Amino acid sequence: MKLVLTSEHGGNLIPQKYRYLFKNESATLNSHKGFDKGTFDLFTYLSPIAAFSKATQTSRLLIEANRSLHHPALFSVYTNELEHSIKNEIIEKYYAPYRNVVEEKIAEFIAEGETVFHLSVHSFTPILNGEKRTADIGILYDSKRLEEKKLAQLFKKELNASFQHELKIQFNYPYLGSADGFTTYLRKKFPKNYIGIELEMNQKFVEKKAFPSSLKKVVKIAVEKIMEVHAQELK
Repeated sequence: MKLVLTSEHGGNLIPQKYRYLFKNESATLNSHKGFDKGTFDLFTYLSPIAAFSKATQTSRLLIEANRSLHHPALFSVYTNELEHSIKNEIIEKYYAPYRNVVEEKIAEFIAEGETVFHLSVHSFTPILNGEKRTADIGILYDSKRLEEKKLAQLFKKELNASFQHELKIQFNYPYLGSADGFTTYLRKKFPKNYIGIELEMNQKFVEKKAFPSSLKKVVKIAVEKIMEVHAQELK
């Protein structure tokens, strides 16, 4: 099994050409609306154990890399009213190159006879619209896919086994794993030998854009254990 690691919301960068759209919006860009705090740090920490890793640090407020082209939230309130030609330019420069290279690498691994474990790293704000989120970690998967369900359960087990205090881990929270996203798109492209999991980390743990080393280590150990268990099953 090959580990493919991605980060769709790791940064809040806006290319110079489009910064006029975000004048006086630095607070929004630096909030959970602009990027997933802590995720690029976690992505970087996990990258050495991945067979392939890819991140985009372009803000989701320019274009949402975790949405399909047909999704109404592909462009934000800042970019949705742009001319069609400008939207296409943004897709071609900042969306397609990221998505395509990940899809091509997964296709390559599967063609070689490998199973791909795709871990998409995300984080969520502790409070949204006045409502407190109740989980420390969310594991998002498609409940109709038995291999994903099995891996998600193992992931939860190993996360709790490695942490000094029990983490509150919920499946398909705070979002549904079957909702539109990069993993959902890839499941349709690769109905076999592809396992897509979105890891959602609570931003309450983040300090200075980074998760604590102890928590990152727990995630790494859990992922390594998943890979080990899968290798043993093949023997």
